[in-house]
Amino acid sequence: MPMLDQVIELAQRGKALSPEEHSRLVDILLESPHEPATVEIDAAWEVEIESRLAEYDRGEVKSIDAEEVFSKARNIAR
Repeated sequence: MPMLDQVIELAQRGKALSPEEHSRLVDILLESPHEPATVEIDAAWEVEIESRLAEYDRGEVKSIDAEEVFSKARNIAR
């Protein structure tokens, strides 16, 4: 039961924090189970971004003006 005692102690200490600190602690605890996935996702996006920029720099893809993109999106949404 030492782990349970430690959890109870941490919960009591957390409750003693100021509202701002308490809120920050809750946010950190809620995010922590997802941290490894977030790191992997961020790394994958970094690779994808670099790949797309390299394609653009080599002239393999063309850019599309934002107004054209938004116009097409509005037409699709109708």
